[in-house]
Order: sequence, then C-alpha cells, then structure tokens
Amino acid sequence: MSRLLAIKVLQAIPVLLLVSVLAFLLMSLLPGDPAVVIAGDQASPEAIEKVRRTLGLDRPFLEQIALWFGQLVQGNFGSSLMLNQSVLSAMGERLPVTLSLAGLSLAITLPIGILVGSIAAYYRQTWIDSAVMAVALLGVSIPGFWIAILAVILFSVILGWLPSSGFVALSQDPMLWLRSLILPAAMLSLFQIGFLARMTRSAMLDVLSQDFIRTARSKGLSEWVTVGKHAFRNALIMVITALGILVSTAIGGSVVIEQVFALPGIGRLVVQGILARDYPLVQGVMLIYGFAFVAINLTVDILYTFADPRVRYD
Repeated sequence: MSRLLAIKVLQAIPVLLLVSVLAFLLMSLLPGDPAVVIAGDQASPEAIEKVRRTLGLDRPFLEQIALWFGQLVQGNFGSSLMLNQSVLSAMGERLPVTLSLAGLSLAITLPIGILVGSIAAYYRQTWIDSAVMAVALLGVSIPGFWIAILAVILFSVILGWLPSSGFVALSQDPMLWLRSLILPAAMLSLFQIGFLARMTRSAMLDVLSQDFIRTARSKGLSEWVTVGKHAFRNALIMVITALGILVSTAIGGSVVIEQVFALPGIGRLVVQGILARDYPLVQGVMLIYGFAFVAINLTVDILYTFADPRVRYD
C-alpha cells in the first residue's frame, strides 16, 4: 500500500513541474512586451523599465525561470500589482468564499446525482429512465452563466426570496451564509448533477448486468441489499472518478458564478486581475489552481485503493 502511494506521489512530481513551467510561460507568451502591457500604453519609458526590473524581465530567459523556481521553493508565488500584496495573501482572504461555494454545490450534487442516476439505471428503458436522462442532458447543456442570470432575475428581482449578491461568513451567521450561497451553489450544481447522474447510471447498468447480481437475487436477497449494497459498491470506483472531475469543475466553475453573483472569491479575483492586466496575480493563481487540480487527481487515485482492493496489486 505504501509503495503504491509513493509511486503515485512520484508520478505527480513531473506534472507539477510542467504546470510551474506553463505558469511561468504565461508572461513570455504575451503578444508584445509584457512590461508595456502591464504599465499601459501611455506609460513613460521610465515606468515601463521599472515594471521590467520588478518582474525580472530584463534578465536572460534561463535566469528568469531559475529565479521563478527559486521563489516557488521558498513559497513565494509572486505579488499582485493591483492589490499591492502577495498572491498567497490575496487568495487566503478569498479562499473561504470559494471553498464555501464549491463545498455547498458538492453537498447538493452528490446525493441528488447519485440517487437519480441509480434510479435511472434500475428503471432502465422506461419513461423514468428517459425523463431523468433528459433532465440530466439539459443540465449539462445549459450555459451556466445564462441560467445563473435567469435565476437572479427570478428569485432575487421578481420574487425577492434570495439576495442577488454578497457573501456572509459562516462564523458570522450560518443562516445568512446559507441564504447568500444557496442560489449560486444550486446554479453551479446543475452541470454537476447532470454529469454525475449520467456517470452513475452508466456504472450501475454495467454492474446490474453482472452474474453476481443475478446470483444475489436468486438467493432471495432483497432489492435494497442487492442494488444498494452489492451493485452500488462495485460501481463506486466510477463514481469516485466522477467525484474528482466534479471537485475540479466546482473550483473552476466558480469563476463564472462568483462574477454573476458578485461573490468576493478567488474566481472573481482572477477576473479582476485579467481586466486590470495584473499578470503576476493571474500567473500565481493559475499556478496554485494547477497544484490544486494535481492534488485532487492524486487524492482520487488514492481513494481507488480503498474502493477497489484490486487496484493495490496493479
């Protein structure tokens, strides 16, 4: 077991190095002179040269990338020109918002997506299956920003049930925290529920056709035990695969949702950094997001070993 985990961690190291290089190349691949883009077209030559020295763009390329990795080893992910603070500090202030949004959306997604997917598989080739899959396909196909705007108009402007923007910390007032996030989290969950339902249905259909399920039924086991225990446990590995994708989608999808609902999270911070041409901020956030996605995939690989013991011997 420990040998398998060590192999998975070692396999993740080259990916982390590649993500670091790609994040660094973000500045080099900009059209034109990055210093001019950041300082502005109307900036004086002295201001442009100051930006170039601040970012180390006046040094040779190999020296720049060596300094970049040296800063990463020290835990320095750069500083924001817009906020005049470190990227880690800026993200730390907004991380609770993004984590709250992603966590609440997953709390909505998992029970609903798994339940409706299992029901569709159990009642396969019936009107229940067709209806569930049609709704799931609709949820996957509808653009998130469009349905989010419609939700704001309906539930906030017309009905006045929920706030259209803003965030209240969980420690400050749990009920206001829930009111401020339930609508954004529900909109973020639409795609995830449709995706998870389709994945769960596919996995359950494959398991329900296996011989051991027919054997369990022939022994007189109840449908609840047969489907809920034996079938779902064997379909769990595909659900875990979907879970890794859903966590990544929840974090990445928060960029659009936070912008629509004016939530002060990391996603909105990235959009503000792009509009302000704060490339050090965008570069640092992209790098940390890349590390997070690699960590999510590594965690999923580790969960495989607990969901399916056969993986431990591969």
